[in-house]
Amino acid sequence: MNWQLFLDSLGPIARDGLTGSVPLALISFALGLAIALCVALMRISRRRVVSGIARAYISVIRGTPLLVQLFVIFYGLPSVGVTINPWPSAVIAFSLNVGGYAAEVIRAAILSVPKGQWEAGYTIGMSRTLTLRRLILPQAARVSVPPLSNTFISLVKDTSLASLILVTELFRQAQQIAAFSQQFMVVYLAAALVYWVFCLVLSAGQVRIERRLDRYVAH
Repeated sequence: MNWQLFLDSLGPIARDGLTGSVPLALISFALGLAIALCVALMRISRRRVVSGIARAYISVIRGTPLLVQLFVIFYGLPSVGVTINPWPSAVIAFSLNVGGYAAEVIRAAILSVPKGQWEAGYTIGMSRTLTLRRLILPQAARVSVPPLSNTFISLVKDTSLASLILVTELFRQAQQIAAFSQQFMVVYLAAALVYWVFCLVLSAGQVRIERRLDRYVAH
């Protein structure tokens, strides 16, 4: 094994991870959460049409591979006259995907809040919307942190798919180094190590967030 190439590859790969993969994941996750919250609220709506639309969206997203979604946006849309550059295409695909999965997480978190909290809000004169915003969502947020954190960690790894539409990120850099050196095993092991370190750091951050939120829970 070429250890020198392994070590030399770590720097460029990590750099493109920090400047490409991580920002791509952060932006996509933030937009995905906004989509997920809207879809989750639609999902628990008393109106069947609204709930049905949300259910259909979740079904499509969860029932099709992320790679297919990415290709539909980048390669499929130009056939109907809509051309989107690689980076925005990746953001759109990842955001929609996160929205579909995170919507069910948020919906489950909302439903986990005791019904007495709704009644308490109504008792003091709050509307359904105000009760949801001030009482239900803050409690649901704490419950949803662990699964949503796992979703973000998975998203960081899934950004490697963006290399297939020529987005410059961690795995794209690894592919270029591997193609130039013809040392595929060495370079891809270096990429795997960088992904692993990123995930370890994110997991440590997840634990800290959970501990901080746990302070506000009565035991």
